[in-house]
Order: sequence, then structure tokens, then C-alpha cells
Amino acid sequence: MTDSKEIKARLISKIQRTPMIISFRFSLDEKISFLPGQFMEVIFDEVNKDLRHWLSFSSSPNKDYIEFTKRISGSLFSEKLNALNSGDTVLLKLPLGRCCLGINDKKIVFLTGGIGITPAISIIEDIVEKNQDTNVVLFYSNKTEAEVAFKDELFAWENSNNNIRVIYTITENVSGNDKYIQGRISSDLIKDNLSDLNERMFFIFGPPLMVEALKNMLLAMGIDKSKIEIERFIGY
Repeated sequence: MTDSKEIKARLISKIQRTPMIISFRFSLDEKISFLPGQFMEVIFDEVNKDLRHWLSFSSSPNKDYIEFTKRISGSLFSEKLNALNSGDTVLLKLPLGRCCLGINDKKIVFLTGGIGITPAISIIEDIVEKNQDTNVVLFYSNKTEAEVAFKDELFAWENSNNNIRVIYTITENVSGNDKYIQGRISSDLIKDNLSDLNERMFFIFGPPLMVEALKNMLLAMGIDKSKIEIERFIGY
């Protein structure tokens, strides 16, 4: 795995994914290799911990840019990030993390919610671009339909690839769109949609409490702990 390094990145563009979620695309002065599922540290101030943050890649390694995606909150870091203009630079430490596909992971499941979708996006985009035969089932939970990020990309990938399936859950009111299921990710939902549980590798991405709850749920379902990979998103 490539060692991480600190490098300046220049903002190319911002993409509004939802009313509160924005993707930031950057060019780098040199090519950086990373694995789908890895993350980086975004640094505005190397001393002030409030001005440095870990964010996952939300693009595949095959692009001529790198991208991360953040829910914009009232934090000082979010304010600095949201104020960036095209051409502005930030310091990045990358790549970091080891929650990536293994060479034998041919059937995978993602359990994620909200902004935790980002590493799954990087992995799925890479699978699509390389035309791999990996079978992917993504369970993606949000409070409302308006908060579903990367909706267009996910719909396109699912519609063009028989090996990709996305199951959306909405915890608040659903408008009647039959694409969305009312409720949370549950053991019954997983069992109803997967007939080959023990053949799959499970990846859980999201805030610590959600990740721990889903991990315990899988263990209670009889999924071997060696078949579960997790990444906890802190500070979102």
C-alpha cells in the first residue's frame, strides 16, 4: 500500500449533492495512488485540531481529480471548507485507511447511512469503470428523500449493471415513491433481500453508534466477524 504524504490540492469545482451535502473536487500537482474506500486528512491549520478533518474519497482512483464530500454544518471546519473558491488550495494528507475490497471479495454488501455513503461510492464507481463482475448490494439509509446523496449516479449504475443493487430506506415519511422503503436497515430487511448471506463480505460505513449497532446486528444474524469490515465516521 502506498505510503501517505502531505500535498497541496487546488479546488476545481463544487458539486451540490443535497441541500446540505457538497462534493469538492481538487487537482493535485502529482499523481496520488489510493484504493477505493480509503480516506484523507484535510488540513487548514496543522496546529488547530478543529481545522483538520478526515474525509473519505468519493471518487474512484481512475479520475484526473480527487473528490471528497462533506455535510456542511455550523463547525469552523465546515465554514472554511464552504468558503473555498475555485483555485484555492488546501493541504491534504493521503491516502489513509485500510477498509478496502480484498482480492477475493466477489460478493459484497454495504450498510451505510447519510454521508457514510462516500467510501461506497468510490468503491462502486471503481467497479463500474473497470467493468468488474463484483456483485454489490448497497443498503443506504437516510432521514428523508431529499438527503439521499449521489442519487443520479446510483440510479445510473444500478440501471446499467445487473450486478449492482441499491436498497434505499427512509426513516421519516416517504412520499410514495416505491424506490424507497420506510424504516431503518434491519436484519429482516437484509434477510429478505439476500439469499446468500454467508457468501458475502459486509462493509459498514457511518457514525460510531450506527456502525456498532449494525455490526452487532450482523453478528446476531450469524455473520462471521471475519466477514465484517467497518469504518467509523467521527465528527460529521
